[in-house]
Amino acid sequence: MDNAVGSSSLLKSSTQFTTNQAKSSSIFGNKLNFSERKLTHFRKAICFRNNPTLSLKASMDSPRVTQELADTKQSNTTGTQNGNDLFNEMKHRFLSFKRHKYQENLEHFQNLAKSQAPKVLVIACADSRVCPSNILGFQPGDAFVVRNVANLVPPFETGPTETKAALEFSVNTLEVENILVVGHSCCGGIRALMGMPDEDNSRSFIRSWVVTGKNAKLNTKAAASNLSFDLQCKHCEKESVNLSLLNLISYPWIEERVSKGLLSIHGGYYDFVNCTFEKWSLDYKATSSKKESDGYSLVSREFWS
Repeated sequence: MDNAVGSSSLLKSSTQFTTNQAKSSSIFGNKLNFSERKLTHFRKAICFRNNPTLSLKASMDSPRVTQELADTKQSNTTGTQNGNDLFNEMKHRFLSFKRHKYQENLEHFQNLAKSQAPKVLVIACADSRVCPSNILGFQPGDAFVVRNVANLVPPFETGPTETKAALEFSVNTLEVENILVVGHSCCGGIRALMGMPDEDNSRSFIRSWVVTGKNAKLNTKAAASNLSFDLQCKHCEKESVNLSLLNLISYPWIEERVSKGLLSIHGGYYDFVNCTFEKWSLDYKATSSKKESDGYSLVSREFWS
């Protein structure tokens, strides 16, 4: 009884305090927020003291809530730890590069800091399994490298892309002597191209890009329609490289240098399933005679295994 009376008095006092506080708040703005929070906790304490059921429910829920918070914290900690591990590994690799490559070849790297003169432009896929420097042993300064989805070269007539900017810079400014377009096995970009409906009007960035290789898809369907989808994709992986070589000739300043014998154009195909590499070259003179039919001629085929 005494507890009930005491609680009633406390609630009455708190109600009066709230009324007075509301009046003060209109004058002093939000300066009493801290007092409001204290009062809220005070009221909760009174409710729990007078209602054992609420108190029991809260005590029963607490371990579950605590466990959920602990799980969330552990998940965040694990994610942060994985990120730290990744960048710690990068740090060790960089420091190893600095000690064993940079400092041991300091003069070479100091010369590179002044200028670059690569002999080859490599256009390769962005696929994480296809690193041209790793596969073909390029060192800093050896190759100007461009990577995009499915290693495609758009024709000159289309709009600006980063690949076109790289072509212009490497050919006109760096004056590379070779361009090598490298395709590869199990290419997701080519698979997307081959599986894409002919009348696909989606706004997908992937679709908008890989459609650059639509002629390679059409040629593949005409030449390998009797093969399984996987084999058609493999055929298109190489055909798209050849169409990219043909597209390179559509750039006036590339064709000019090729016609003068200052620039050679090559195709390559890396099969990372069997670790083999095929290399071939575009025969410009023979290809020029087939320009109107979109044909091409290839020479100097090699197979590295």
